[in-house]
Amino acid sequence: MDKLIAGFSNQLMKALDIAHNYQFKLAKNTHIDNVLIIGLGGSGIGGTIVQNYVFDKINVPVIVSKAYTLPRFTHKNTLVITCSYSGNTEETIYSLKDAIRLGCPIVTITSGGKIGDLSEEHGLDCIRIPAGFPPRSCLGYSMTQILNTLAHFELISNAFETEIQAAISLLDNEEEAIKAEALRIAQTIAHKMPVIYIENNMEGVAIRWRQQFNENGKMLAWHHVIPEMNHNELVGWRDIDTNKAVFFLRTQMDHERSKLRMELNKETIAQYTPHILEIYSKGNSYLENAFYLIYLGDWISWYLAIERNFDATEVKVIDALKSSLNEK
Repeated sequence: MDKLIAGFSNQLMKALDIAHNYQFKLAKNTHIDNVLIIGLGGSGIGGTIVQNYVFDKINVPVIVSKAYTLPRFTHKNTLVITCSYSGNTEETIYSLKDAIRLGCPIVTITSGGKIGDLSEEHGLDCIRIPAGFPPRSCLGYSMTQILNTLAHFELISNAFETEIQAAISLLDNEEEAIKAEALRIAQTIAHKMPVIYIENNMEGVAIRWRQQFNENGKMLAWHHVIPEMNHNELVGWRDIDTNKAVFFLRTQMDHERSKLRMELNKETIAQYTPHILEIYSKGNSYLENAFYLIYLGDWISWYLAIERNFDATEVKVIDALKSSLNEK
């Protein structure tokens, strides 16, 4: 897993090459009323981050679905983008079949599997990404293809490419510093419960941290967003609990009022746990900041596995669940 994490910037470069070389079957001028991105787990997190990224850039609604069924609004002008690394994600296959029946414009992103077969059978746009890796290690591939798909239909500009190129340089330049910080943090929180707070426009990044702590670090974690958590969860901080380690993930894109809220929240929560960590992202664009935090979080999760004596790659409980489902 450490080699896969270390190869993230290289993966982003390869992902851009795949995007540049892919020839869409669907026309650029396909009429699109809304966008539905379908994906779960490591295959789906890219859709959530893209949804955050395009919030102030796109003129049609973008919804992320992690369900077996499609939203009621789905119709023939809904662009459906499915992300399943293996191509065998049960929930995504159900949704894809429904989208095919509805005659939606569809783009699939996969390394193969049943979704690859369905795509060939129905003549769908299918962007193939390299096979043979854990889905959570292929965020760069899936996320870049989603962005390129939106750009193909002229729903967003190609500016994301410049941001990704800048992020690649940033991660390469900061790699050793990021790894050193990640190790220090992992040693601090290895036997504590991580609580991750971030502004709402970057929620996908916090979800990524939580998921990586779960899968790589083999530990529970939770996240919430500011300002929403100020309307509910903040009240839940009542008991002193030194087992909690609270992260405030901060970026240049944070709203001025959110910055103030974080300072005030930090003062409140410090009454209940001494373990508060502020992490400041780097970069000059949304994707630079997002990828910086993602890269840091991925390395923390790797070092957590080491500190806790676990195999970061192993996900036997998920494999067992899938086997049980297949038997039913």
